[in-house]
Amino acid sequence: MHRKLTLLTLLCLALTPAFAHPQSDPNTFPPLETWRAAILAGNTSALEKIYSKSPEAKIFNAKGDQISFSDELAFWSGWKSKGLTDARLDVIKQQDTQEHVHVLAVQIAFTIKDGATSKKQYLTVSQGWMQKDGHWLVASEKRTEPVRLKPPTNTSKDIYPTNVNAHKEIDDAVRSAGPAHKRVLVVFGGNWCYDCHVLDEAFHSPEIAPTLNKSFDVVHVDIGEMSKNLDVAKKYDVPLERGVPALAVLDSDGRLLFSQKRGEFEAARSMSPEDILNFLNQWKPTT
Repeated sequence: MHRKLTLLTLLCLALTPAFAHPQSDPNTFPPLETWRAAILAGNTSALEKIYSKSPEAKIFNAKGDQISFSDELAFWSGWKSKGLTDARLDVIKQQDTQEHVHVLAVQIAFTIKDGATSKKQYLTVSQGWMQKDGHWLVASEKRTEPVRLKPPTNTSKDIYPTNVNAHKEIDDAVRSAGPAHKRVLVVFGGNWCYDCHVLDEAFHSPEIAPTLNKSFDVVHVDIGEMSKNLDVAKKYDVPLERGVPALAVLDSDGRLLFSQKRGEFEAARSMSPEDILNFLNQWKPTT
């Protein structure tokens, strides 16, 4: 009975969402490095030894459905054949829930070599580790699907200030854009919107930030619960009912050059850095 209760507690805590309170200076959990090394090497037998057999590790996919251990083993060991060259692990939450039980959530950045170029893929995994006979073993695991844009670990960031005059913010940006030879990127959204945080994270990434900062001034317009600054969205012909984040591009004289009509950025989490860069390069000022 004690083992069943321990495992149930372990599962509940390990699978709790881990994005609200990231740890800036997490402690090291040595078994995690062993797990990472096995993934990097594509070593199936080494990975298999890290997971609990009795009781059998409980594995869940992103939808919360339990999947077979063999499928999970193939997922992790298969990255090597895809061109994996590096795997960076950032612990965003961890704790000892009770003696011999450790739960954590980790964001993983995989570097994949694709011909002459390298690309990043990200996923987050929640794990429950249990110590048995002096060895730490994974007893529960749930992971997200891989994505190309880095998921935010903190969705409490104030991207869209609530007490700001959006018309004035845009007018000020237009005035400063001309002398700087930039255009104005107006981004409609809200702090409650996960994809808005994904897009903001991308805007600050090393792949995208140089192009964005060189050619655009960004103005974030808060739409509240789809009830604020609707006149601003109408002015720039952005149908908010198609979803946010939603973008408009203005020339340095305030002229509308582009307005998002088909929810192009609404599912930012499914985009790639190349998608965003292609958009920015299409609408940046000409030389």
